Amino acid sequence: MLDVSERTKELKGSPIRRLVPLAVAAKKRGIEVYHLNIGQPDIPTPRSFMEGVRNAKIDVLSYAPARGIPVTIDALIGFYSDMEIALTEDELRVTIGGSEAFAFSLQATCNPGDEVLIPEPFYPNYYGHALMNGIKVVPITTKIEDGFHLPPIEEIDVLVTPRTKAILFSTPSNPTGVAYTRDEMQSIADLAIKHDLYVISDEPYRELMYEGEAVSILEFPELHDNAILVDSISKRLSACGARIGTLVTRNRELMKSIDKLCMIRLSAPTFEQLGLVAFLNDPNYKEDIAAMRTKFHSRRDTLYEALQTIPGGISRTPEGAFYVFVKFPQLDDSEEFVKFMMNDFNLDGETTMVAPGAGFYATPGRGNDEVRIAYVLEEPKLIRAVEVLKAGIEAYVEQRQRVTAAAG
Repeated sequence: MLDVSERTKELKGSPIRRLVPLAVAAKKRGIEVYHLNIGQPDIPTPRSFMEGVRNAKIDVLSYAPARGIPVTIDALIGFYSDMEIALTEDELRVTIGGSEAFAFSLQATCNPGDEVLIPEPFYPNYYGHALMNGIKVVPITTKIEDGFHLPPIEEIDVLVTPRTKAILFSTPSNPTGVAYTRDEMQSIADLAIKHDLYVISDEPYRELMYEGEAVSILEFPELHDNAILVDSISKRLSACGARIGTLVTRNRELMKSIDKLCMIRLSAPTFEQLGLVAFLNDPNYKEDIAAMRTKFHSRRDTLYEALQTIPGGISRTPEGAFYVFVKFPQLDDSEEFVKFMMNDFNLDGETTMVAPGAGFYATPGRGNDEVRIAYVLEEPKLIRAVEVLKAGIEAYVEQRQRVTAAAG
């Protein structure tokens, strides 16, 4: 009998996407679904990017260079230079989205059986790529009461073993919106130097900061050989379907390994690279990003205020990105709650979809009473989505109480 691999059997599937078929079924029944489960903004992609794709002068759509098209690399070097991060063409590679960049980072730094430290809750694909490469995820537990900031560095230090090879995180964070302070980043740098670890920092939300300023891992010169920057155009351009990311490291030996991985997968998409060049060559590109940040800032405030109307909810104001993690102690299983919202509940023909929290954790049992909400809709829709969510929580709790009473 044919079988599939054990590692794919162990994959849980994304908590963000796994239940989407239930939403599709709800829509077929005529239910309107407010999608707060996925980080797909409704903001139009900048015109300059789209025109760069449409106006690309290509007669033969050939392979792009494995490292990236030279004009794309040059444009990205200029982009980082504007953020006072000086790079050379030998230090940057174009990848198929940020996901490939952190997958390459794990593959190039870790052997099967090695360990990577990741603050939880975390972006679920970190866990998936680690598992697919035989790497053990060691969670660094953070708490909603602390705004998901890092615990004292001493608590992280004790997690390091001889098999620990790297620390991986996003800042500002998907899924919590936390942005690590310079002191937190310095503590990570110190730990990496102490134990000779790589630091993989996923920073696609860097411009989407609402409190303070984002701190990049490339700002720490002592991490010259340790630091790996993972980045993506998906969020800052509202271009999630344009699978263009970047991987940056100043470690020349590590980059030799990255280059081999780039050659194995051939090349990143050509049209999207040229669209990015057109966007970055537009003198107004910073204004486009700033306008997006202003819009998300307002949405954050609107959503956070609306969430305060749900009794028992516990959350902290996100400092960046466009997500908020919320604890609802009245929920016993947030995945079952999402299924209830899609299968059994609607308020005047509407329902709200969020992402169940457990899928963002490596520690069993954590996140069952938490959800991730992405504020990617216009503000009136966010307000209405929370009204529907509140009614859904009340109905779910009532249903559970009826079932418990009947069983008793």
